[in-house]
Amino acid sequence: MSIFDKFDHLRQTYDSLGDRAHNPFSVSFDRIESATEGVLGGRRVILLGTNNYLGLTFDQHGIDEAVRAVQTLGTGTTGSRVANGSYAGHGALERDLAAFFGRRHCMVFSTGYQANLGMLSTIVGRGDHLILDSDSHASIYDGARLGHAEVIRFRHSDPDDLYKRLRRLKDVPGSKLIVAEGIYSMLGDVAPLREIAAVKREMGAYLMVDEAHSMGVLGEHGRGLAEAAGVEADVDFIVGTFSKSLGSVGGFCVADLDGFDILRVACRPYMFTASLPPSIIASTRSALQRLDRDKGLRTQLMANATQLHGGLRALGLEVGPHISPVVSVALDEPEVAVRFWNALVEGGVYLNLALPPATPSSRPLLRASVSAAHSPRQIQKAVDLFGEIGRELGILPAEPFVELPRIAVGAV
Repeated sequence: MSIFDKFDHLRQTYDSLGDRAHNPFSVSFDRIESATEGVLGGRRVILLGTNNYLGLTFDQHGIDEAVRAVQTLGTGTTGSRVANGSYAGHGALERDLAAFFGRRHCMVFSTGYQANLGMLSTIVGRGDHLILDSDSHASIYDGARLGHAEVIRFRHSDPDDLYKRLRRLKDVPGSKLIVAEGIYSMLGDVAPLREIAAVKREMGAYLMVDEAHSMGVLGEHGRGLAEAAGVEADVDFIVGTFSKSLGSVGGFCVADLDGFDILRVACRPYMFTASLPPSIIASTRSALQRLDRDKGLRTQLMANATQLHGGLRALGLEVGPHISPVVSVALDEPEVAVRFWNALVEGGVYLNLALPPATPSSRPLLRASVSAAHSPRQIQKAVDLFGEIGRELGILPAEPFVELPRIAVGAV
């Protein structure tokens, strides 16, 4: 008997991957050459699975600001935000984010995961109700578990089911908080936020939107799905991350509600975690400024997403329902998916492999994330390689069929 026996089901899944050249769960890059290229196992690969949506990880101004911060403020704060870990830059970044979203308040966390963990475990408690989309990110579920509110799930992106569940709670005491995401990370689909906001208004609930994958992607100013859908006034809390469009690490929550700042001494994941290093704060502020002023990045990003989504769909592969920077191909068998993923890496394209039960449809996914920094040539190379491998594995017919592209999510 071992303390690790409880993980036998995971070990069986891991072992079932077989003896492949590359293991998707233990990838270690030799080096990263740019926002779109790296070296893996001695092979140069296109990076098509990094969530680096605006390609800002190698932005020169951001690098310069980070270096300057290290040289003047050191490598870390060695303390939490409520101890010695609040420097001038931390407050400045919170003010920048609040201004960007048009809100009065902002809290910055050390990771995006902690932003969800901290907010959801703090703002609702015993006697309250947390109503989650069934396909919510792991950080949302973990935040729900850490707190003490009653958790209720509604069917994925189904406002009617949300309404039915809230209606049953109409006369039940306690606050009700709905949680949805802008772009869902597995399939790249977009929440029906206008309809969800309408339910929220009618039922007197609060609404939190996780814009992790939609900040910098959707909306005229890049504020995410709430902006694109025209419902910013209905969203009480916006949570996001720096590790996607802003090219660093960290998370945040912005809000307009009176009394928000009490969360700084009520939220345990905020209080008891070391704050972000000054270099991260500096590069993140630089990236936010670039996002705010350079709309061309979003335009190029959506053009690249449209090229990849349309190219894979034209091959006959099953992709997600919306065009977004997350472009996933669904397959039927995990073993085939592992072989496909290894062949992509061998052919010079790195992306993510997601296996059940971590996928919403219990089917394996080859998950790509597009960047504004990708060139049309790189996107086409990936499409061509998908087609070549798909035909070799017998997944695709000998000749691809052609179908009109779908409407991009930017039109929401």
